[in-house]
Amino acid sequence: MFKPARLLLSFLMIMSLPLTLSAADASVAAPATAAASNPWGSFLVPNAPSLNAKAYVLMDAKSGEVMAAKNEHLRIPPASLTKLMTLYLVFRDLATGRIHLDDDVTISKDAWQTGGSRMFIKVGSEVKVSDLIQGVIVQSGNDATMALAEYVGGTEDAFVQMMDQQAKALGMNDSHFSDPTGLPKPDHLTTAYDLALLARAIITQYPQYYHFFGEKWFTWNHIRQPNRNRLLWRNFNVDGMKTGHTEEAGYCQVSSAEQQDTRFISVVLGTPTDADRANESQALLNYGFRFFETAQIYKANAVISEQRAWKAENKIIALGVAQDFYVTIPRSAYSQLNVSLKINSEIEAPITKGQAFGSVVVALGTQQIASAPLVALADDPRGGWWTRFIDAITHWFHKIFHKKEASQIVIGADKQS
Repeated sequence: MFKPARLLLSFLMIMSLPLTLSAADASVAAPATAAASNPWGSFLVPNAPSLNAKAYVLMDAKSGEVMAAKNEHLRIPPASLTKLMTLYLVFRDLATGRIHLDDDVTISKDAWQTGGSRMFIKVGSEVKVSDLIQGVIVQSGNDATMALAEYVGGTEDAFVQMMDQQAKALGMNDSHFSDPTGLPKPDHLTTAYDLALLARAIITQYPQYYHFFGEKWFTWNHIRQPNRNRLLWRNFNVDGMKTGHTEEAGYCQVSSAEQQDTRFISVVLGTPTDADRANESQALLNYGFRFFETAQIYKANAVISEQRAWKAENKIIALGVAQDFYVTIPRSAYSQLNVSLKINSEIEAPITKGQAFGSVVVALGTQQIASAPLVALADDPRGGWWTRFIDAITHWFHKIFHKKEASQIVIGADKQS
């Protein structure tokens, strides 16, 4: 009678032992120091160049980190940079299959007679979506922009509502759109930071359509027009995105360039001349690539840690990050990155894929610079009544015989390049 009881007790004691850590989870460290005013620590990174512009932003397209900014939340008329939002909505519908690149769009009188820069489409004619996209990007055609807005939204008013709704969804909190083209209206405003968010969303969410922004020339109705983005000719690393100009907005430009595995976005608003917007955009990108780079910490859905899941159908739950996790760092600083996990001490079923159970924390030396949620990579439902009964007893012994585990585990050797 007593021998089975002793065996059961021994079994429960064994089951209550803490889960063995992987080799990468070997040592325990104190929490990373909170970020100070200088995020780059002892690394020699000069201030951004002084630009002749009302506002600007330099953003890492992969991490979303802002490396340089001036008046980034100042609300300014965006001119034809507005067309980036129009294109985002077009790309969204293309990606979902609601419209297609080879769809024929009938050109309305309203679209045909829209003023400003033009693609020179004819009223009543049919133009493919792919051609209209090039007319918007390369020729900055307001007529092409209006035609796409009517095709996607049904009417211009409905499309403008979609623009504002999408801006809110992207976190563009200081933006309000009144038309699809960027023709001046008093309440048609955005910011350098919001435009950087929009550009990043296009690049990361719809990369299959990004190639349109690198087109240098487009001909329609026997009229050949160049892309107004001078950097497409000047810098081979620049492959987008859009220019804009009105008297109210000045000369504006959103640019994107890539070197190796690093892509930066520059937004320059309110320069005095066409040449200035190109020169200042180039200066901002040069600064970024000279002093910064992007490092990938973990890939999406890769198993970072495995933890005990109590009362679950599967006793072990895999944890990782839901999206590729990048950080922006000074050049040559990669060896000084420290990556640690902060994991909940109690994980209990039911568990839903994407549910957060801690975080990945990245520090440069001792200074925290970024973090990302550590989430379950799969569902793990509650186990049967016997599993829950055994785990309840096992968990009770675990709490009695073992102190609370440290929640932060150094895994610096395991970060991915």
